[in-house]
Amino acid sequence: MGRATTARGFSRRRLLAGAAGATTGLALPTVLGSTAHRFVPAVPASAHSFFDPHKPRLLPRALAALDTHAARIRRRDMIGIVDFAEPSRVPRFHLIDLTSGHVSSHLVAHGKGSDLSHSGWVQRLSNEPDSNASSRGAFVTAETYMGKHRLSRRLEGLDAENSMAEGRGIVIHAASYVDRALAASKGVIGRSQGCFAVADDVIGEVLERLGPGRLILAWN
Repeated sequence: MGRATTARGFSRRRLLAGAAGATTGLALPTVLGSTAHRFVPAVPASAHSFFDPHKPRLLPRALAALDTHAARIRRRDMIGIVDFAEPSRVPRFHLIDLTSGHVSSHLVAHGKGSDLSHSGWVQRLSNEPDSNASSRGAFVTAETYMGKHRLSRRLEGLDAENSMAEGRGIVIHAASYVDRALAASKGVIGRSQGCFAVADDVIGEVLERLGPGRLILAWN
């Protein structure tokens, strides 16, 4: 079963004192479908060790991907993590500022081909064209463009498991079926054709914070 997403935070003073062992958090507001908190870096953000046990589960894997694909990922200040082990009803798209430790988490859709029964859980992942499925791996963000979903951002797959992402048209875009009310009432949100679809009211933040040359890691 998925883990509940919580909102925790640390003051700026405690953030800076993280290496000295400050562990007391100050709660930040939680909004259905979107959360925010801070984890405390135990060492400078360029290193791969973090203090707060409430950091996103996949953060160590994402940091390793930054090194693996260093030649392709030009910007290392902000990363995105999509946790496909979580159901679609919870905020599982984590935007992480590696300098400040700030994390904001949002709803994100997975592909129809990954969840044929529309259970809300990813059942399969695929890199195949016309599979309508999500794929996992490291992606690098590219330019924005105007398409049928309005302003969107192109992605390039960096691993064998998502190497067809650009050819398949896997992008970040907004969709009306990514909806907090739907998640609350039905326990699921809608499905994409494999793209990372987010809510209309957060697309601006997501596209701005994950500008060109940044990492998105999708995993399960």
